[in-house]
Amino acid sequence: MPELEYTGVSTGPVAESGMPAEPGYIGGGMFQRSDQAPRGPVITVDVADIDAALAKIEALGGATVAAKQPVGTMGFAAYFRDPEGNVMGLWETAQG
Repeated sequence: MPELEYTGVSTGPVAESGMPAEPGYIGGGMFQRSDQAPRGPVITVDVADIDAALAKIEALGGATVAAKQPVGTMGFAAYFRDPEGNVMGLWETAQG
């Protein structure tokens, strides 16, 4: 995904969409480092509804760092900071 300065990595076969082609494999990737990005890995969790997940996170004391945004045609991502200061990501796969 050159437009995002992102390099995908996977432990198994990948579909044309960039998502895992079979269940049971781990997928992820690396963004170009920037001064605004957190240092180190960012764990990203797959959720059915990013907006609902962010609402629950905020209700429990977390804070949104980056609101829901499209990632190509694959899905959506958002980032939050938990009450201990850790930055984590949320992923919602595009329907269709």
